[in-house]
Amino acid sequence: MPNHGADQPHSPKRWSNLMPLFVALVVIAEIAFLGRLDIVTKSSTVNSWADSFYQFTTLPWASSFDPPPIDEFVIGSDQFGVLDSDTESCEVWLERQDSVVYSRDFQSHPIFVSANEEDFKSCAVGCKFGFDSEKKPDAVIGLGHTSGAPAVLRSMESAQYYAENNIAYARRKGYDIVMTTSLSSDVPVGYFSWAEYDIMAPVQPKTEKALAAAFISNCAARNFRLQALEGLEKENIKIDSYGGCHRNRDGRVDKVQALKRYKFSLAFENSNEEDYVTEKYFQSLVAGSIPVVVGAPNIQEFSPSSNAILHIKELKDIPSVSKSMRYLADHPEAYNQSLRWKYEGPSDSFKALVDMAAVHSSCRLCIYLATRIRESDEKSLDSSKRPCKCTRGSETVYHVYVRERGRFEMVSIFLRSSNLTLKALESAVQSKFESLKHVPIWKDERPESIRGTDELKVYRIYPLGLTQRQALYTFSFKGDNELRKHLEKNPCAKFEVIFV
Repeated sequence: MPNHGADQPHSPKRWSNLMPLFVALVVIAEIAFLGRLDIVTKSSTVNSWADSFYQFTTLPWASSFDPPPIDEFVIGSDQFGVLDSDTESCEVWLERQDSVVYSRDFQSHPIFVSANEEDFKSCAVGCKFGFDSEKKPDAVIGLGHTSGAPAVLRSMESAQYYAENNIAYARRKGYDIVMTTSLSSDVPVGYFSWAEYDIMAPVQPKTEKALAAAFISNCAARNFRLQALEGLEKENIKIDSYGGCHRNRDGRVDKVQALKRYKFSLAFENSNEEDYVTEKYFQSLVAGSIPVVVGAPNIQEFSPSSNAILHIKELKDIPSVSKSMRYLADHPEAYNQSLRWKYEGPSDSFKALVDMAAVHSSCRLCIYLATRIRESDEKSLDSSKRPCKCTRGSETVYHVYVRERGRFEMVSIFLRSSNLTLKALESAVQSKFESLKHVPIWKDERPESIRGTDELKVYRIYPLGLTQRQALYTFSFKGDNELRKHLEKNPCAKFEVIFV
């Protein structure tokens, strides 16, 4: 007879050995069922679970999971190369697929500008200036050349004296690229820079009896600056004039050193033109003498703090300005408040403005030209060959590019549709540059007292291609929805960031 008693003890053990295999088959069947039949409605749940699962499993079937076909911008597309959904994220896939082979390496083939100017030792792109009859330039300073290269207007004079410096007029004359003091020009060339002006120089004792000093030599200026000077004098403001106009002091002095002894400096320009702010103003800041300004109607944008300057916008302002001058002169605490920026540092907006000049305007011209060449390369591509975004279930990852103002090369950042906000954009930019241990381009240019720590601080993020006037003062995304629309309208969108 069969020995049933001997077999019975081994039956439970056999089932226990088979149980893991049975459970594994059930799990596989469930995953396959969800993955194939319900991936749309349950994708976010499945993916979040699956992402965690794949980190810890090495089961042989994991690498053979075959996602269903989806549209051309979604992972798994044959058009752009199939994403291995088990091991490759959208970010990795976009880095691999969304690449462009450009027509030119600007280090081995630098931007060449036909101009009588020295080359630069350091620029974000290869940058050469000079004359070479055998080499076609990328741009030419001036008009009348037959090379077919873009013509560049470069001038630091007022458009009120040189009509072609008006941007619209320059375009009509045939200039392709405009470089003037206007922040609306293609490549602004301002009078300001940390390197040229010791703006944070300490304040000296005010020893002169006169309240203000003036250095005005052009007595035929096309504005009311002489009338303003005379008007202040009529209001009993004592002014020492060192220039050719209304001179009452010997003009053979060091201008900045002389200004340091006065409480006020008459920073009177020869024209009232937006962004036309010359050395007269910046020398006053260096001297620690409060500027009294006749000139640019937007001079407040150039102020290191909200109360650092006095502005005579028109002649009827003279009585109120003279009253302010007397009050400040008689109240040391109020006067020192106007110079507080000298001790605590200027505003972020002032730093962002002056930091622009940390990169020489000629280098910025080369960056501008190189950027246009790359944009032309990208436009010549079939746009369908660049995915720019990738979708997994209900989540879309946007591939965007960003660079610091004054740099050339772009870096990748990724934004997710579930958190497509301005705050997320700023956070992604900051995190990316911090991970690269990025050093702001102005770090060596700024005075040491206002260089700050190594922590990056985002001031502005704006679409690549805006003017500096737009970037610094007039542009902003009006809410998260506008950012979303911009990304949809501009695949692989490009941005610049200003750090302060």
